Amino acid sequence: MSFILVSEVGPRDGLQSIKRIMPLEAKKRWIAAEAAAGVREIEVGSFVPPSLLPQMADTAELVAFARTIPNLRVVALVPNAKGAARAVEAGVHGMSIPFSMSESHSLRNVRKGHPAMLAEIAAAARIARAGGVHFAVGLSTAFGCTIEGAVPEDRVVRLAEAAVAAGAEELSLSDTTGYADPAQVRRLVRRVRAAVGAERLTTLHLHNTRGLGLANVVAGLEEGITTFDASLGGLGGCPFAPGASGNLVTEDLVLMLNAMGLKTGIDLEKLIAVRTILKEAMPDEPLYGFTPEAGPMRDYHQRIAA
Repeated sequence: MSFILVSEVGPRDGLQSIKRIMPLEAKKRWIAAEAAAGVREIEVGSFVPPSLLPQMADTAELVAFARTIPNLRVVALVPNAKGAARAVEAGVHGMSIPFSMSESHSLRNVRKGHPAMLAEIAAAARIARAGGVHFAVGLSTAFGCTIEGAVPEDRVVRLAEAAVAAGAEELSLSDTTGYADPAQVRRLVRRVRAAVGAERLTTLHLHNTRGLGLANVVAGLEEGITTFDASLGGLGGCPFAPGASGNLVTEDLVLMLNAMGLKTGIDLEKLIAVRTILKEAMPDEPLYGFTPEAGPMRDYHQRIAA
């Protein structure tokens, strides 16, 4: 039975587009409860200027808290080298920097074009290496952009190679806008892996904006991808990609992987119970995905065990 890592990105990608600030104590409860359910990696926040994203102002405190939880890998997003330095100081196990394949999105998101971002990646990589922190680059808008439209696959491959040359230890392909389809996922995973090596591309960050999230996961699995990002309740999306919303739902992803006989180490019933924390802290935010009301969990477990 293969092990698939489900990386929870809700505390960062899920919350970054929500104006209502989730209290620090509620975030801590969320992180602790997911870890108790068996989630082994959580992106707890982003080291962006609090003036730009007040929701992320407590990221350093969340890193410190999450580091006290046994067997939990604590990661964070950084927008630049300055953020990378803050992440290392806070004590993250790993960090990732977004590198948009759409230059228009890159300028909107981090105010830098491709050449400037590659220089920033190189500087962040040096900081991460000196601090002993794993450094990844997320190739965002790799499957299309709501601003530019289609993103040429040749460009994605070229920029993936450039990111590795700049110091990326690992890459992920990100469907920031929810444009991807299974055939495109298979094709782009193959092309990028052929260019940079299979060991450098193990992660997909998928959105469910157009209902293809889980179908795209299956395509990734068939190509050997072993890590998938997801957000509890499907919270969030990219605030700088107009019209793009709907992260892959963690609960739905775990349900499907468990049903397929793949090992996640996550107790689905405990994971679903974590939704209560979000509902209490943000009662006006809709949560999506599988719930106990959809059918008795006992019957579901008996079915997949048969």
